[in-house]
Amino acid sequence: MGALMLQGTGSDVGKSVLVAGLCRALANRGLRVLPFKPQNMSNNAAVTADGGEIGRAQALQAIACRVEPHTDMNPVLLKPQADRTSQLVVHGKVRGTLGAGNFRAARGALLGEVLESYARLRAACDVVVVEGAGSPAEINLRAGDIANMGFARAAGVPVVLVGDIDRGGVIAAIVGTRTVIDPEDAAMISGFLINKFRGDPALFADGYAQIEALSGWRGFGVAPWLSATARLPSEDAVILERPMAGEGERLVIACPILPRISNFDDLDPLKLEPGVSLRMIPPGRPIPAEAALVVLAGSKATIADLAALRAEGWDVDIRAHHRRGGAVLGLCGGYQMLGKRLSDPHGIEGEAGSVEGLGLLDVETVLTPEKALRRVAGTALGARFDGYEMHMGETRGQDTARPLAVFDDGRQDGAISADGSVMGSYVHGLLSDPAQRTALLARIGAVGGGRDYRASVDTALDEIAAALEEHLDVEGLLALSEVARD
Repeated sequence: MGALMLQGTGSDVGKSVLVAGLCRALANRGLRVLPFKPQNMSNNAAVTADGGEIGRAQALQAIACRVEPHTDMNPVLLKPQADRTSQLVVHGKVRGTLGAGNFRAARGALLGEVLESYARLRAACDVVVVEGAGSPAEINLRAGDIANMGFARAAGVPVVLVGDIDRGGVIAAIVGTRTVIDPEDAAMISGFLINKFRGDPALFADGYAQIEALSGWRGFGVAPWLSATARLPSEDAVILERPMAGEGERLVIACPILPRISNFDDLDPLKLEPGVSLRMIPPGRPIPAEAALVVLAGSKATIADLAALRAEGWDVDIRAHHRRGGAVLGLCGGYQMLGKRLSDPHGIEGEAGSVEGLGLLDVETVLTPEKALRRVAGTALGARFDGYEMHMGETRGQDTARPLAVFDDGRQDGAISADGSVMGSYVHGLLSDPAQRTALLARIGAVGGGRDYRASVDTALDEIAAALEEHLDVEGLLALSEVARD
């Protein structure tokens, strides 16, 4: 068959979810479907079967296709480390650091490798569903682009533009995109669809017709507000700016939002627990005194985030929480922060040096150039888990004699303090298994509901796919994919 690309009028218009839903809808029709995103920028990543890393959204889209994630699905991944620098990951492996000054030239040089990945996927399936990044209307970024029209034109993939009606101004967003982009880019766009509509779509019929008339593009439907999206792991840190539900629940688990927080989807399974209120704490707010557990999530720049944690006064809050008998869990970078010292002798995160950690675990971490990328399985807190490691650094010390996890190959991971109240681990996905989550909650006096997080995600994908089949012209989108150039 071919390929189809969804681009957006802006960031966070729902492209990732729509691609996942469309992948599941086509897979449910019996088609072999694969997802693809030429270039992604995210600190939420997942480890693939071929030993690399890709954006978390593409891993979710692979689940939607009922296939194993592969590095070809996201050949270029940028992981922000500071305001002006990002780690460059190509075909799943770190290839250095890009700064704002050399970003455009470097990304343009990667187009050949992007097209190679796309060609391999195209040869392996019936349909490739491609996700753009940001918006093609960002014409100041058009030179050297490989994420939107630069890829679409090079690969000959037809484009459907996604507009988000929930944020307002969707008519101007779609028609305005048609106005500002290059005519040859505009020729790649075959239509549009409206996303996140609340209420009766008939109320937008006039607006829909005006977009068709003013843009010259046909509409492929109006997708409703998809409540099942809340049960999917999020890749975009925009979600952290929104309040979490369940503020009135009995047991509070708090996670401070640090500037370079990564893989915060590790905490998503806690949302399944009816007796838990997961609170993501933004800057400027204290960690709530009533928290039973404080979680420090992963970080793309651990030393910088540790400094930010202290600047917010959260280190004082965490120590007070610990003195009151509260539990603390550190995952990956958060685990490194809990130790006595964190050293960066090679200048991996910036200037070479060493800083004091929070001192809640008797361990020390040395950052190393080699990145651990592997899937792991084993036992932690008396329960089974499946997850993955994705970190740079080695952690040693007295508390590692009490490991949090033991892998099936005999290796040990993490540490537990002598009093049992502070725990750290490099394993991502540790809380996805219901038995593992129940074991953790038992340590803080809570009863886990035992709900299967992975099954919840799979059910949500089926619900989204069904909604797209009902409200979008999926047949038309499938037909459009057949015009992709070989």
